[in-house]
Amino acid sequence: MDADAPLPVHLDHVLDGLAMNSALPAPLVRRLVAWRRGGWRVAKRPDLTEGVIAEIIATDDRSLLHSLALNDRLPDRFRIHLAAHPDRAVRAALVAHAATAPKEILERLVGDPDPRVRERLAQDHHTPSHLRARLAADSDPAVRASLARHWTQAPEAVRRILLTDPEPEVRAAACSTYYARRPHPVPPSDLLPALLADPATRAGAVIHAVLDADTLQRLVEDPDSDVRAELARHPDLPPSVREALAVDPALSVRVKIFARPDTPEHLRAQIHASVNELSRSMADPSLDADDEAVLRWYENAFAPTELRILRLPWVTADPLPHIGSPYVSFRASAAAGKALPAAAVARLLDDEDEIVRLTMAHTAPHLVDPATAESIERRYRPRRDKFTFWWDTKEVLTFPPATLRRFATDPEPRLRSFAPRDPDLPSELAEKLASDPEERVRRAVAPHRSLPLPSLLRLLADSSERVAEAAGASPFLPVDRMEWLLTRAGL
Repeated sequence: MDADAPLPVHLDHVLDGLAMNSALPAPLVRRLVAWRRGGWRVAKRPDLTEGVIAEIIATDDRSLLHSLALNDRLPDRFRIHLAAHPDRAVRAALVAHAATAPKEILERLVGDPDPRVRERLAQDHHTPSHLRARLAADSDPAVRASLARHWTQAPEAVRRILLTDPEPEVRAAACSTYYARRPHPVPPSDLLPALLADPATRAGAVIHAVLDADTLQRLVEDPDSDVRAELARHPDLPPSVREALAVDPALSVRVKIFARPDTPEHLRAQIHASVNELSRSMADPSLDADDEAVLRWYENAFAPTELRILRLPWVTADPLPHIGSPYVSFRASAAAGKALPAAAVARLLDDEDEIVRLTMAHTAPHLVDPATAESIERRYRPRRDKFTFWWDTKEVLTFPPATLRRFATDPEPRLRSFAPRDPDLPSELAEKLASDPEERVRRAVAPHRSLPLPSLLRLLADSSERVAEAAGASPFLPVDRMEWLLTRAGL
Protein backbone atom coordinates (compact mmCIF):
# COMPACT_ATOMS: atom_id res chain seq x y z
CA MET A 1 0.00 0.00 0.00
CA ASP A 2 1.04 3.55 -0.67
CA ALA A 3 2.62 4.90 2.52
CA ASP A 4 1.71 8.42 1.39
CA ALA A 5 -1.99 7.67 1.19
CA PRO A 6 -4.04 10.23 3.12
CA LEU A 7 -4.56 9.51 6.79
CA PRO A 8 -8.25 8.93 7.56
CA VAL A 9 -10.00 11.99 8.95
CA HIS A 10 -11.49 9.85 11.69
CA LEU A 11 -8.73 7.35 12.39
CA ASP A 12 -10.13 6.48 15.81
CA HIS A 13 -13.46 5.48 14.26
CA VAL A 14 -11.74 3.49 11.53
CA LEU A 15 -9.91 1.56 14.23
CA ASP A 16 -13.17 1.05 16.11
CA GLY A 17 -14.49 -0.63 12.98
CA LEU A 18 -11.28 -2.56 12.55
CA ALA A 19 -11.55 -3.83 16.13
CA MET A 20 -14.74 -5.70 15.20
CA ASN A 21 -13.61 -6.67 11.70
CA SER A 22 -14.19 -10.42 11.40
CA ALA A 23 -11.21 -10.75 9.04
CA LEU A 24 -8.68 -9.06 11.36
CA PRO A 25 -5.75 -11.47 11.81
CA ALA A 26 -4.80 -12.48 15.36
CA PRO A 27 -1.45 -10.61 15.37
CA LEU A 28 -3.27 -7.38 14.49
CA VAL A 29 -5.84 -7.98 17.21
CA ARG A 30 -2.97 -8.01 19.69
CA ARG A 31 -1.66 -4.70 18.33
CA LEU A 32 -5.09 -3.08 18.75
CA VAL A 33 -5.05 -3.81 22.47
CA ALA A 34 -2.66 -0.88 22.83
CA TRP A 35 -5.14 1.57 21.27
CA ARG A 36 -6.48 3.96 23.89
CA ARG A 37 -8.68 6.35 21.93
CA GLY A 38 -11.81 4.26 22.10
CA GLY A 39 -10.22 0.87 21.46
CA TRP A 40 -12.40 -0.88 24.01
CA ARG A 41 -14.30 -2.71 21.26
CA VAL A 42 -11.46 -5.10 20.63
CA ALA A 43 -12.15 -6.68 24.03
CA LYS A 44 -15.59 -7.78 22.79
CA ARG A 45 -14.23 -9.87 19.92
CA PRO A 46 -15.40 -13.49 20.04
CA ASP A 47 -12.04 -14.81 18.83
CA LEU A 48 -9.74 -13.49 21.56
CA THR A 49 -6.99 -15.92 22.51
CA GLU A 50 -6.17 -16.51 26.16
CA GLY A 51 -2.87 -14.72 25.57
CA VAL A 52 -4.61 -11.58 24.30
CA ILE A 53 -7.11 -11.73 27.16
CA ALA A 54 -4.25 -11.84 29.63
CA GLU A 55 -2.68 -8.82 27.93
CA ILE A 56 -5.96 -6.89 28.15
CA ILE A 57 -6.22 -7.66 31.85
CA ALA A 58 -2.63 -6.58 32.34
CA THR A 59 -3.40 -3.14 30.92
CA ASP A 60 -5.82 -2.51 33.83
CA ASP A 61 -7.61 -0.10 31.49
CA ARG A 62 -11.13 0.41 32.81
CA SER A 63 -12.83 0.65 29.40
CA LEU A 64 -11.08 -2.42 28.06
CA LEU A 65 -11.82 -4.47 31.16
CA HIS A 66 -15.46 -3.39 31.18
CA SER A 67 -15.85 -4.57 27.58
CA LEU A 68 -13.98 -7.77 28.37
CA ALA A 69 -16.37 -8.49 31.24
CA LEU A 70 -19.25 -8.12 28.76
CA ASN A 71 -17.69 -10.63 26.35
CA ASP A 72 -19.87 -13.75 26.34
CA ARG A 73 -16.93 -15.86 25.11
CA LEU A 74 -14.72 -15.02 28.08
CA PRO A 75 -13.40 -18.20 29.74
CA ASP A 76 -14.55 -18.75 33.32
CA ARG A 77 -11.15 -18.39 34.90
CA PHE A 78 -10.90 -14.84 33.59
CA ARG A 79 -14.42 -14.00 34.71
CA ILE A 80 -13.56 -15.21 38.20
CA HIS A 81 -10.49 -12.99 38.12
CA LEU A 82 -12.53 -9.93 37.08
CA ALA A 83 -15.08 -10.56 39.83
CA ALA A 84 -12.44 -9.33 42.26
CA HIS A 85 -11.52 -6.23 40.27
CA PRO A 86 -11.62 -2.98 42.27
CA ASP A 87 -13.69 -1.18 39.63
CA ARG A 88 -17.40 -1.52 40.35
CA ALA A 89 -18.39 -1.18 36.67
CA VAL A 90 -16.17 -4.11 35.69
CA ARG A 91 -17.70 -6.35 38.35
CA ALA A 92 -21.23 -5.28 37.46
CA ALA A 93 -20.63 -6.00 33.77
CA LEU A 94 -20.13 -9.68 34.59
CA VAL A 95 -23.82 -9.92 35.47
CA ALA A 96 -24.72 -9.53 31.79
CA HIS A 97 -23.94 -13.24 31.37
CA ALA A 98 -25.26 -14.51 34.67
CA ALA A 99 -26.91 -17.42 32.85
CA THR A 100 -23.53 -19.00 32.19
CA ALA A 101 -21.55 -17.54 35.08
CA PRO A 102 -19.83 -19.93 37.49
CA LYS A 103 -21.57 -20.21 40.85
CA GLU A 104 -18.46 -18.80 42.51
CA ILE A 105 -18.86 -15.48 40.68
CA LEU A 106 -22.52 -14.98 41.54
CA GLU A 107 -22.00 -15.94 45.18
CA ARG A 108 -19.31 -13.31 45.37
CA LEU A 109 -21.26 -10.58 43.57
CA VAL A 110 -24.42 -10.99 45.64
CA GLY A 111 -22.35 -9.84 48.61
CA ASP A 112 -20.52 -7.13 46.67
CA PRO A 113 -19.78 -3.99 48.73
CA ASP A 114 -21.19 -1.73 46.00
CA PRO A 115 -25.01 -1.70 45.91
CA ARG A 116 -25.02 -0.99 42.18
CA VAL A 117 -23.46 -4.39 41.54
CA ARG A 118 -26.06 -6.08 43.73
CA GLU A 119 -28.75 -4.09 41.93
CA ARG A 120 -27.64 -5.54 38.60
CA LEU A 121 -27.99 -9.03 40.05
CA ALA A 122 -31.45 -8.16 41.35
CA GLN A 123 -32.50 -7.09 37.85
CA ASP A 124 -31.15 -10.06 35.90
CA HIS A 125 -33.64 -12.89 35.46
CA HIS A 126 -30.76 -15.36 35.08
CA THR A 127 -29.64 -14.79 38.67
CA PRO A 128 -30.46 -18.01 40.58
CA SER A 129 -33.58 -17.71 42.71
CA HIS A 130 -31.86 -18.55 45.99
CA LEU A 131 -29.42 -15.66 45.47
CA ARG A 132 -32.13 -13.26 44.36
CA ALA A 133 -34.13 -14.11 47.47
CA ARG A 134 -31.22 -13.00 49.63
CA LEU A 135 -31.45 -9.55 48.05
CA ALA A 136 -34.94 -9.08 49.49
CA ALA A 137 -33.15 -8.41 52.78
CA ASP A 138 -30.42 -6.25 51.24
CA SER A 139 -29.32 -3.28 53.30
CA ASP A 140 -29.87 -0.84 50.42
CA PRO A 141 -33.51 0.10 49.59
CA ALA A 142 -32.59 0.71 45.95
CA VAL A 143 -31.50 -2.91 45.60
CA ARG A 144 -34.72 -4.17 47.19
CA ALA A 145 -36.82 -1.85 45.01
CA SER A 146 -35.03 -3.04 41.89
CA LEU A 147 -35.64 -6.65 42.89
CA ALA A 148 -39.34 -5.94 43.39
CA ARG A 149 -39.65 -4.23 40.01
CA HIS A 150 -37.81 -6.92 38.03
CA TRP A 151 -38.59 -10.19 39.80
CA THR A 152 -42.29 -10.22 39.12
CA GLN A 153 -42.65 -13.95 39.61
CA ALA A 154 -40.77 -14.16 42.89
CA PRO A 155 -42.05 -16.71 45.43
CA GLU A 156 -44.90 -15.39 47.54
CA ALA A 157 -42.74 -15.31 50.65
CA VAL A 158 -40.32 -12.94 48.93
CA ARG A 159 -43.08 -10.74 47.55
CA ARG A 160 -44.63 -10.46 51.00
CA ILE A 161 -41.33 -9.23 52.37
CA LEU A 162 -41.10 -6.60 49.65
CA LEU A 163 -44.76 -5.54 49.87
CA THR A 164 -44.34 -4.89 53.61
CA ASP A 165 -40.88 -3.34 53.41
CA PRO A 166 -40.33 -0.39 55.78
CA GLU A 167 -39.26 1.83 52.86
CA PRO A 168 -42.04 3.37 50.72
CA GLU A 169 -39.95 3.17 47.54
CA VAL A 170 -39.63 -0.60 47.95
CA ARG A 171 -43.31 -1.10 48.65
CA ALA A 172 -44.18 1.09 45.67
CA ALA A 173 -41.94 -1.01 43.41
CA ALA A 174 -43.47 -4.23 44.74
CA CYS A 175 -47.04 -3.00 44.13
CA SER A 176 -46.73 -0.93 41.02
CA THR A 177 -48.59 0.11 37.91
CA TYR A 178 -45.35 -0.60 36.01
CA TYR A 179 -43.00 -3.58 36.19
CA ALA A 180 -39.90 -4.30 34.18
CA ARG A 181 -41.19 -7.75 33.23
CA ARG A 182 -44.43 -9.55 32.53
CA PRO A 183 -46.58 -11.12 33.78
CA HIS A 184 -47.35 -8.61 36.48
CA PRO A 185 -47.74 -10.12 39.95
CA VAL A 186 -50.97 -10.29 41.92
CA PRO A 187 -50.55 -9.34 45.58
CA PRO A 188 -51.81 -11.75 48.27
CA SER A 189 -55.46 -10.98 49.00
CA ASP A 190 -54.92 -10.63 52.74
CA LEU A 191 -52.49 -7.75 52.12
CA LEU A 192 -54.86 -5.79 49.88
CA PRO A 193 -56.49 -3.71 52.65
CA ALA A 194 -53.09 -2.46 53.84
CA LEU A 195 -51.89 -1.88 50.28
CA LEU A 196 -54.99 0.19 49.47
CA ALA A 197 -54.51 2.22 52.65
CA ASP A 198 -50.86 2.95 51.86
CA PRO A 199 -50.29 5.97 49.54
CA ALA A 200 -47.13 4.27 48.22
CA THR A 201 -48.99 1.18 47.02
CA ARG A 202 -52.56 2.32 46.52
CA ALA A 203 -52.40 2.93 42.77
CA GLY A 204 -50.82 -0.47 42.13
CA ALA A 205 -53.35 -2.25 44.30
CA VAL A 206 -56.49 -0.74 42.79
CA ILE A 207 -56.79 -3.14 39.86
CA HIS A 208 -56.90 -6.06 42.34
CA ALA A 209 -59.41 -4.50 44.75
CA VAL A 210 -62.95 -5.68 45.37
CA LEU A 211 -65.06 -2.62 44.63
CA ASP A 212 -67.52 -2.53 47.47
CA ALA A 213 -69.38 0.75 47.95
CA ASP A 214 -66.98 2.20 50.55
CA THR A 215 -63.87 1.27 48.61
CA LEU A 216 -65.31 2.65 45.39
CA GLN A 217 -66.20 5.95 47.02
CA ARG A 218 -62.73 6.39 48.50
CA LEU A 219 -61.01 5.63 45.20
CA VAL A 220 -63.23 7.91 43.12
CA GLU A 221 -62.45 10.78 45.49
CA ASP A 222 -58.74 10.05 45.81
CA PRO A 223 -56.68 13.20 45.09
CA ASP A 224 -54.02 11.13 43.29
CA SER A 225 -54.87 10.97 39.60
CA ASP A 226 -52.79 7.79 39.26
CA VAL A 227 -55.20 6.08 41.65
CA ARG A 228 -58.21 7.29 39.67
CA ALA A 229 -56.56 6.22 36.42
CA GLU A 230 -56.09 2.70 37.77
CA LEU A 231 -59.68 2.70 38.96
CA ALA A 232 -60.67 3.58 35.38
CA ARG A 233 -59.05 0.31 34.25
CA HIS A 234 -60.84 -1.90 36.80
CA PRO A 235 -62.82 -4.68 35.10
CA ASP A 236 -65.73 -4.34 37.56
CA LEU A 237 -66.15 -0.58 37.24
CA PRO A 238 -69.85 0.39 37.50
CA PRO A 239 -71.23 2.33 34.51
CA SER A 240 -72.05 5.35 36.67
CA VAL A 241 -68.44 5.65 37.84
CA ARG A 242 -67.23 5.11 34.27
CA GLU A 243 -69.33 8.09 33.21
CA ALA A 244 -67.92 10.24 36.04
CA LEU A 245 -64.30 9.35 35.27
CA ALA A 246 -64.87 10.13 31.58
CA VAL A 247 -64.85 13.82 32.57
CA ASP A 248 -62.11 13.58 35.19
CA PRO A 249 -59.88 16.69 35.43
CA ALA A 250 -56.84 14.49 34.72
CA LEU A 251 -56.76 13.61 31.03
CA SER A 252 -54.83 10.42 31.76
CA VAL A 253 -57.91 9.14 33.58
CA ARG A 254 -60.12 9.88 30.59
CA VAL A 255 -57.69 8.01 28.33
CA LYS A 256 -58.11 4.89 30.47
CA ILE A 257 -61.90 5.10 30.09
CA PHE A 258 -61.45 5.61 26.33
CA ALA A 259 -59.49 2.33 26.19
CA ARG A 260 -62.07 0.18 27.97
CA PRO A 261 -63.93 -2.43 25.90
CA ASP A 262 -67.23 -1.59 27.62
CA THR A 263 -67.12 2.16 26.98
CA PRO A 264 -70.08 3.18 24.79
CA GLU A 265 -68.99 4.54 21.42
CA HIS A 266 -70.63 7.92 21.97
CA LEU A 267 -68.69 8.32 25.22
CA ARG A 268 -65.45 7.21 23.56
CA ALA A 269 -65.94 9.88 20.90
CA GLN A 270 -66.60 12.54 23.55
CA ILE A 271 -63.42 11.60 25.40
CA HIS A 272 -61.34 11.67 22.22
CA ALA A 273 -62.61 15.13 21.32
CA SER A 274 -62.28 16.54 24.83
CA VAL A 275 -58.75 15.23 25.40
CA ASN A 276 -57.48 16.78 22.18
CA GLU A 277 -59.30 20.07 22.75
CA LEU A 278 -58.31 20.48 26.40
CA SER A 279 -54.71 19.54 25.72
CA ARG A 280 -54.45 22.20 23.00
CA SER A 281 -55.99 24.89 25.18
CA MET A 282 -53.93 24.25 28.33
CA ALA A 283 -51.85 27.11 29.69
CA ASP A 284 -48.20 26.41 30.43
CA PRO A 285 -47.42 25.83 34.11
CA SER A 286 -46.39 28.92 36.05
CA LEU A 287 -42.74 29.45 36.88
CA ASP A 288 -43.42 28.83 40.57
CA ALA A 289 -45.39 25.60 40.01
CA ASP A 290 -44.26 22.68 42.13
CA ASP A 291 -42.94 19.43 40.68
CA GLU A 292 -46.27 17.67 41.07
CA ALA A 293 -48.11 20.36 39.12
CA VAL A 294 -45.52 20.29 36.33
CA LEU A 295 -45.74 16.50 36.14
CA ARG A 296 -49.52 16.60 35.81
CA TRP A 297 -49.22 19.29 33.12
CA TYR A 298 -46.90 17.03 31.12
CA GLU A 299 -49.28 14.10 31.55
CA ASN A 300 -52.16 16.19 30.21
CA ALA A 301 -50.03 17.46 27.34
CA PHE A 302 -49.09 13.87 26.47
CA ALA A 303 -52.67 12.58 26.59
CA PRO A 304 -53.44 13.09 22.85
CA THR A 305 -50.32 11.15 21.95
CA GLU A 306 -51.32 8.43 24.39
CA LEU A 307 -54.64 8.14 22.58
CA ARG A 308 -52.71 7.43 19.36
CA ILE A 309 -50.21 4.92 20.72
CA LEU A 310 -52.47 2.84 22.98
CA ARG A 311 -52.23 -0.86 22.30
CA LEU A 312 -55.46 -2.62 23.16
CA PRO A 313 -55.23 -6.40 23.59
CA TRP A 314 -58.99 -6.82 23.39
CA VAL A 315 -58.98 -5.16 19.97
CA THR A 316 -56.08 -7.29 18.78
CA ALA A 317 -57.94 -10.40 19.92
CA ASP A 318 -60.96 -9.47 17.78
CA PRO A 319 -59.56 -7.10 15.15
CA LEU A 320 -62.05 -7.14 12.29
CA PRO A 321 -64.66 -4.83 13.85
CA HIS A 322 -61.99 -2.20 14.36
CA ILE A 323 -60.07 -1.98 11.06
CA GLY A 324 -62.23 0.99 10.05
CA SER A 325 -62.19 2.66 13.46
CA PRO A 326 -61.84 6.46 13.49
CA TYR A 327 -59.13 6.03 16.15
CA VAL A 328 -55.52 5.34 15.18
CA SER A 329 -54.83 3.26 18.28
CA PHE A 330 -57.74 0.94 17.48
CA ARG A 331 -56.60 0.42 13.89
CA ALA A 332 -53.00 -0.14 15.00
CA SER A 333 -54.14 -2.62 17.63
CA ALA A 334 -56.19 -4.40 14.96
CA ALA A 335 -53.11 -4.45 12.72
CA ALA A 336 -51.32 -6.49 15.39
CA GLY A 337 -53.84 -9.30 14.86
CA LYS A 338 -52.26 -12.49 13.54
CA ALA A 339 -55.10 -13.92 11.47
CA LEU A 340 -56.61 -11.06 9.49
CA PRO A 341 -58.10 -11.79 6.05
CA ALA A 342 -56.22 -10.53 3.03
CA ALA A 343 -58.61 -7.65 2.37
CA ALA A 344 -58.20 -6.34 5.93
CA VAL A 345 -54.41 -6.62 5.69
CA ALA A 346 -54.40 -4.67 2.43
CA ARG A 347 -56.60 -1.96 3.94
CA LEU A 348 -54.37 -1.54 6.98
CA LEU A 349 -51.19 -1.56 4.88
CA ASP A 350 -52.63 1.45 3.06
CA ASP A 351 -53.87 3.23 6.17
CA GLU A 352 -53.51 7.00 6.27
CA ASP A 353 -51.54 6.81 9.51
CA GLU A 354 -47.98 5.55 9.49
CA ILE A 355 -48.22 3.77 12.84
CA VAL A 356 -50.96 1.56 11.44
CA ARG A 357 -49.12 0.79 8.18
CA LEU A 358 -45.90 -0.10 9.95
CA THR A 359 -47.67 -2.21 12.57
CA MET A 360 -49.43 -4.23 9.89
CA ALA A 361 -46.24 -4.67 7.89
CA HIS A 362 -44.39 -5.80 10.99
CA THR A 363 -47.17 -8.24 11.92
CA ALA A 364 -47.35 -9.89 8.52
CA PRO A 365 -44.33 -9.00 6.34
CA HIS A 366 -44.92 -12.17 4.30
CA LEU A 367 -48.24 -10.71 3.11
CA VAL A 368 -46.71 -7.47 1.82
CA ASP A 369 -46.25 -7.58 -1.93
CA PRO A 370 -43.26 -5.76 -3.47
CA ALA A 371 -45.30 -2.80 -4.72
CA THR A 372 -46.89 -2.23 -1.33
CA ALA A 373 -43.56 -2.67 0.43
CA GLU A 374 -42.06 -0.01 -1.78
CA SER A 375 -44.99 2.31 -1.12
CA ILE A 376 -44.60 1.88 2.65
CA GLU A 377 -40.89 2.62 2.51
CA ARG A 378 -41.36 5.63 0.24
CA ARG A 379 -43.96 7.12 2.55
CA TYR A 380 -41.89 6.53 5.68
CA ARG A 381 -40.15 9.56 7.13
CA PRO A 382 -37.22 8.56 9.37
CA ARG A 383 -37.58 9.61 13.01
CA ARG A 384 -40.35 12.06 12.25
CA ASP A 385 -42.33 10.38 15.01
CA LYS A 386 -40.49 8.96 17.98
CA PHE A 387 -43.06 6.19 18.14
CA THR A 388 -42.22 4.91 14.66
CA PHE A 389 -38.47 5.52 14.56
CA TRP A 390 -37.87 1.82 15.34
CA TRP A 391 -38.75 1.12 11.70
CA ASP A 392 -35.61 2.92 10.61
CA THR A 393 -33.45 0.43 12.51
CA LYS A 394 -35.10 -2.78 11.26
CA GLU A 395 -35.11 -4.65 7.98
CA VAL A 396 -38.72 -5.82 8.05
CA LEU A 397 -39.63 -5.83 4.37
CA THR A 398 -37.64 -7.57 1.66
CA PHE A 399 -37.24 -6.74 -2.01
CA PRO A 400 -36.15 -8.82 -5.03
CA PRO A 401 -32.67 -8.14 -6.46
CA ALA A 402 -34.10 -6.34 -9.49
CA THR A 403 -35.90 -3.85 -7.24
CA LEU A 404 -32.83 -3.34 -5.04
CA ARG A 405 -30.73 -2.57 -8.13
CA ARG A 406 -33.34 -0.08 -9.29
CA PHE A 407 -33.18 1.54 -5.86
CA ALA A 408 -29.45 2.16 -6.38
CA THR A 409 -30.30 5.12 -8.63
CA ASP A 410 -33.51 6.21 -6.90
CA PRO A 411 -33.91 9.90 -5.96
CA GLU A 412 -34.83 8.87 -2.40
CA PRO A 413 -31.70 8.35 -0.23
CA ARG A 414 -33.48 5.88 2.04
CA LEU A 415 -34.20 3.58 -0.89
CA ARG A 416 -30.68 3.95 -2.27
CA SER A 417 -29.39 2.73 1.09
CA PHE A 418 -31.37 -0.49 0.60
CA ALA A 419 -29.53 -1.41 -2.61
CA PRO A 420 -26.56 -3.04 -0.81
CA ARG A 421 -28.96 -5.62 0.66
CA ASP A 422 -28.49 -7.38 -2.69
CA PRO A 423 -25.46 -9.62 -2.05
CA ASP A 424 -24.76 -9.73 -5.79
CA LEU A 425 -25.06 -6.00 -6.41
CA PRO A 426 -23.02 -5.19 -9.52
CA SER A 427 -19.70 -3.52 -8.73
CA GLU A 428 -20.48 -0.48 -10.86
CA LEU A 429 -23.57 0.22 -8.75
CA ALA A 430 -21.67 -0.34 -5.52
CA GLU A 431 -18.99 2.08 -6.70
CA LYS A 432 -21.63 4.70 -7.52
CA LEU A 433 -23.20 4.31 -4.07
CA ALA A 434 -19.81 4.77 -2.41
CA SER A 435 -19.75 8.30 -3.84
CA ASP A 436 -23.32 9.08 -2.84
CA PRO A 437 -23.84 12.49 -1.17
CA GLU A 438 -25.88 10.85 1.62
CA GLU A 439 -23.99 9.38 4.59
CA ARG A 440 -26.46 6.54 5.16
CA VAL A 441 -25.96 5.31 1.60
CA ARG A 442 -22.17 5.31 1.79
CA ARG A 443 -22.30 3.58 5.18
CA ALA A 444 -24.61 0.87 3.83
CA VAL A 445 -22.35 0.01 0.91
CA ALA A 446 -19.02 0.23 2.76
CA PRO A 447 -18.85 -3.46 3.79
CA HIS A 448 -20.27 -4.85 0.54
CA ARG A 449 -18.29 -7.59 -1.16
CA SER A 450 -18.82 -6.06 -4.61
CA LEU A 451 -17.37 -2.68 -3.69
CA PRO A 452 -14.19 -2.07 -5.69
CA LEU A 453 -11.12 -1.73 -3.49
CA PRO A 454 -10.30 1.88 -4.48
CA SER A 455 -13.79 2.92 -3.37
CA LEU A 456 -13.46 1.07 -0.07
CA LEU A 457 -10.13 2.75 0.62
CA ARG A 458 -11.65 6.17 -0.11
CA LEU A 459 -14.38 5.46 2.43
CA LEU A 460 -11.72 4.96 5.10
CA ALA A 461 -11.04 8.68 4.73
CA ASP A 462 -14.71 9.66 4.56
CA SER A 463 -15.81 12.85 6.30
CA SER A 464 -18.46 10.89 8.21
CA GLU A 465 -17.36 9.06 11.35
CA ARG A 466 -19.92 6.31 10.85
CA VAL A 467 -18.95 5.71 7.24
CA ALA A 468 -15.26 5.53 8.16
CA GLU A 469 -16.08 3.03 10.91
CA ALA A 470 -18.15 0.89 8.53
CA ALA A 471 -15.25 0.87 6.06
CA GLY A 472 -12.85 -0.19 8.82
CA ALA A 473 -15.17 -3.07 9.69
CA SER A 474 -15.34 -4.37 6.11
CA PRO A 475 -14.04 -7.95 5.95
CA PHE A 476 -12.86 -7.21 2.41
CA LEU A 477 -10.27 -4.71 3.60
CA PRO A 478 -6.82 -6.08 2.63
CA VAL A 479 -4.57 -7.13 5.50
CA ASP A 480 -1.77 -4.85 4.31
CA ARG A 481 -4.16 -1.87 4.56
CA MET A 482 -5.11 -2.99 8.06
CA GLU A 483 -1.43 -3.04 8.98
CA TRP A 484 -0.95 0.37 7.39
CA LEU A 485 -3.74 1.81 9.51
CA LEU A 486 -2.28 0.40 12.71
CA THR A 487 1.14 1.74 11.83
CA ARG A 488 -0.25 5.20 11.14
CA ALA A 489 -1.93 5.06 14.55
CA GLY A 490 1.41 4.28 16.18
CA LEU A 491 0.48 0.71 17.01
